Amino acid sequence: MLDIRFIRENKDLVKQALKNRALQIDIDALIKIDDVRRRALSEFEELAAKRNKANDEISLLLKEKKDAKNKISSMKDISKRIGELEPLIKEQEAELNKLLLSIPNLPHVSLPVGDAANNKIVRSWGEPKKFSFKPLSHIEICQNLDIVDFNRATKITGSNFILFKGWGAKLERALINFMLDLHTNKHGYTEIFPPFLVNRASMLGTGQLPKLEEDMYKLKDDDLYLIPTAEVPVTNIFRDEILEEEKLPILYTAYTACFRREAGSYGKDTKGLIRVHEFDKVEMVKFVKPEDSYAELEKLVANAEEVLQILELPYRVVLLSTQDISFSASKCYDLEAYTAGVDKWLEVSSCSNFESFQARRANIKLRRKESKKVEFLHTLNGSGIALARTVVAILENYQQEDGSVLIPKALQPYLNGQERITR
Repeated sequence: MLDIRFIRENKDLVKQALKNRALQIDIDALIKIDDVRRRALSEFEELAAKRNKANDEISLLLKEKKDAKNKISSMKDISKRIGELEPLIKEQEAELNKLLLSIPNLPHVSLPVGDAANNKIVRSWGEPKKFSFKPLSHIEICQNLDIVDFNRATKITGSNFILFKGWGAKLERALINFMLDLHTNKHGYTEIFPPFLVNRASMLGTGQLPKLEEDMYKLKDDDLYLIPTAEVPVTNIFRDEILEEEKLPILYTAYTACFRREAGSYGKDTKGLIRVHEFDKVEMVKFVKPEDSYAELEKLVANAEEVLQILELPYRVVLLSTQDISFSASKCYDLEAYTAGVDKWLEVSSCSNFESFQARRANIKLRRKESKKVEFLHTLNGSGIALARTVVAILENYQQEDGSVLIPKALQPYLNGQERITR
């Protein structure tokens, strides 16, 4: 959420940022609503002060056994007007808050302006493997090795859900454990195992609501949502709290299942493991001082990159443009792994700096050590990394001509030394 004072003082900057995001939001109308609220609030506070003063004067007159009728009569008019102002202020504050929740974060100045076609490849790592045979897609590999049962997953739940089995299930578990170990043992994150259901306040805090409600799974009888990412419960750990400056940065990593309806994705890569409604992911979340957040973003990206480097999967780092970043992000890098079977670069990680946007919505602050000043901290998160697309990359890049799939060396200790998957 943006501060209304910031919007008022930087109206042209905000308008240009929204234009860069290709969004049309009437900032002037927003400011007019705030003007009405501010005038009403000012009058309310002035009248409340008069009422308090009159109450003191009436008490004194009655104590001195003097006539207080005129004072009491005048106070009735003041009280009546205060009673009229209170619902007006509440109404304007509710309307203002609703509009503020609909305004996205401002893109960082370093972002390319435009749509996804303007995304910038920052760097690449590794070379796509050249095969002496025609590589199969992950769907064919899964069926040939009997490690994913797409048909029975559809029978159990519906389309775009996954039923891993045998070595497919073991590979998924090995990847999760490998990533958690890397982030906790080498990168300095503390492991969290959060709830997979969160309340509305949590979804509002990280920015999924109200904008993305149609993409969320909501319980019918409770105001609870299945999480779209561990970012939501982990970021909300400190909702409505003040953290001491010396405790920052705080680094958390968490495995969760992630649930997304993908309401607007009909027809987009809906076969196989590329776009599914439930998938596993290891997430990294940071709570940092504002002055450190962009340096911490680069470290976050490096942490995610190391996962792919150790797995020896070719990838590229992409800086997203102003129209391609998420609602809450100020700056975002995507990591895209190459997949030989479908010959595509698939996003397996997004690493974002939200600056104070989420912290303001979730009311997460820091207290400075010396000045004791309290201010909003900065939050960041990144996939470290997401499955099942990483499984796609492993199956398609490590496939052999005999139909088997080699297991990356880093994962073999998690699979009892198994070196390849065969039928």
